Amino acid sequence: MQGYRRADQTPPPAQRITDLVVMRHEHIYEVDPDLMTEHVEQQHIPAWDMLRMVDSRLEWLYMLQAHFSDERVSGEELLAEIEAEEASHP
Repeated sequence: MQGYRRADQTPPPAQRITDLVVMRHEHIYEVDPDLMTEHVEQQHIPAWDMLRMVDSRLEWLYMLQAHFSDERVSGEELLAEIEAEEASHP
């Protein structure tokens, strides 16, 4: 069990990636919160909670796929199907 430490609550400073994207943790990209303040009141998410959500996102997606999908189709299969359809209708 991880104990509560106040130092873990403050996320590291944002590093600007593009005009729209910032990165606070390595390989975790987020829309710049300053761009959303006009329409959505921003909540402060503790650093440890953000990392917890990121660590569990693939598990959540796999659960959704298992629960709601009948089959998985790769992007390559979809592109091949579209290209075959376009080739048959010149």
